[in-house]
Amino acid sequence: MGAVWTSVVAVAGTLLGSVVTHTFQRLAARRGELFARAEALRQERIATYSGFAAAVEDYRHGQADRWYRRAEDPDGAAYVAARDEAHRLRTMCRQALYRVRLLTDDQEVVRAAELAYHRTREVSYAGEQAERDARDAAAREAIEAFVARAAPLVR
Repeated sequence: MGAVWTSVVAVAGTLLGSVVTHTFQRLAARRGELFARAEALRQERIATYSGFAAAVEDYRHGQADRWYRRAEDPDGAAYVAARDEAHRLRTMCRQALYRVRLLTDDQEVVRAAELAYHRTREVSYAGEQAERDARDAAAREAIEAFVARAAPLVR
């Protein structure tokens, strides 16, 4: 009879050990999946936020070139080329802005990105050099504010 009880205890211990091991392995696997997902999201955010910052900087330079070419000769071929390039850069910037909107739930980051886009768009509408310089500085500050607001989400 003692041998039977020994066998029952051994089988019950084995089953209990299997259940506990399975539970811990499932929890570890879940933690691993959550970590992998969080890391993938972080990497995607780094790529998207830095891509937007680069696109809006390129757009800012394009807007400045457009303004200078218009000041030189509003009917010239250089202005038309600069205007067309600024439009192309604006499209690329909007596409990057859409990716920012899709990737984050943080509305402050979205607002900062939209402000950077709008401030940059306004650069070419300046009348005088001083106004262009002020608008360019405002665009640069808005881009920096976006980067500062988005940075904590990727650390």
